[in-house]
Amino acid sequence: MKIHRIKGRGDIYTSNVYYVTGDWKGMQDVNTLIDVGADPSLIAALEQFSGGVGKKKVEQVILTHGHSDHAAMLPRVKETYNPIARAFSQTTRHIDQLLKHGDAIPIGDRIFEIIHLPTHSEDSICLYNSEEGVLFAGDTPLNLKTGYGYQDKYFLETLRTLCRKNIQSIYFGHGEPMIHNASEMLVNSLNRIELSQGILVR
Repeated sequence: MKIHRIKGRGDIYTSNVYYVTGDWKGMQDVNTLIDVGADPSLIAALEQFSGGVGKKKVEQVILTHGHSDHAAMLPRVKETYNPIARAFSQTTRHIDQLLKHGDAIPIGDRIFEIIHLPTHSEDSICLYNSEEGVLFAGDTPLNLKTGYGYQDKYFLETLRTLCRKNIQSIYFGHGEPMIHNASEMLVNSLNRIELSQGILVR
């Protein structure tokens, strides 16, 4: 799996966009955009990449949630590349298929699990691949400096589940990816929440 981060020009508030292909760009691989951002320069940036011989450059779009800084370019991307667009809800127009918690979705040459984590927004999801320990987090708050304000029971249980997974790298909706110590960061965030609730930390 190859992951390319597209950051935008800087004069428009936009999310990171991740262009994911298979290592060999085989016909069975699914060229995917994780989020599409709000910067029109995305189309020109995508033209710098090869999607593979005989394949559409973008075959699938998955939105981590429907906020405009992550989703505004979806009409242009669909007009240009005609991909299938998937998201957890229909809050954004032009969605072809709704995702559910626990779904298994091909991205590049890997399979990702859909994890619904409605903290940043009701439709927020993360995408996790167990083979390479990759998590696309969108805007889900995972690197927590304090436990207060994150005491929702569902979020706490899901964060505990994430801590039991082999997460090696996290690709955030904004800012730099975390490619080292991701599992340690998640455990520290969980401990801060549990300490704020008076729960005995393991």
